[in-house]
Amino acid sequence: MKLIVGLGNPEEKYTGTRHNIGFEIVDKLEEDFSAQGGSATGWEMNKKFNVEISKGSLERKEILLVKPQTFMNLSGEAIRKILEFYKLTPDDIIVVHDDLDIALGKYKVAIDSSSAGHNGVQNIIDSLGTQKFKRIRVGINQNAGEISSTGDAHLPVRSPAEAGDFVLGKFSEEELEKLKKISEDILNAIKKLL
Repeated sequence: MKLIVGLGNPEEKYTGTRHNIGFEIVDKLEEDFSAQGGSATGWEMNKKFNVEISKGSLERKEILLVKPQTFMNLSGEAIRKILEFYKLTPDDIIVVHDDLDIALGKYKVAIDSSSAGHNGVQNIIDSLGTQKFKRIRVGINQNAGEISSTGDAHLPVRSPAEAGDFVLGKFSEEELEKLKKISEDILNAIKKLL
């Protein structure tokens, strides 16, 4: 069994925000399971783990798609409970989350790497006692990788408060179009990790 976790915040006001791209990707995965020869049960609230969960299969593997309802910065608690219940290891996890340091329209696969300042990922590392799990880091920053005239990487934010406002902001239509173009690539990357 494999666990694919999308990180995000549960309240309606966070729908469509940059920080909730993990939820959006696992929603898309859940929809695409049947189209790719798999199956899924549909989302159900599991109060024991405090997650929305959909059980499915893909590539002949049993999959649990998970959206923690603990809010982003406490995601590790729910994941740890699921691992313990199903007797899984961190190697059985793929976490999908936003990344401010990656350009919008791009993603990176990370295995055994630090949180790079992402509080939700750090909480998972703290809760599991390891960073040895797989992650899909989805770029949300239109300007990441650009270099300013002073030679600095250009980010839309300069402080933690600005970063918080940025990740909780909604995607523009133009940004959503860029994300649609890579969603299939992300799904294929997840399949390879399975």
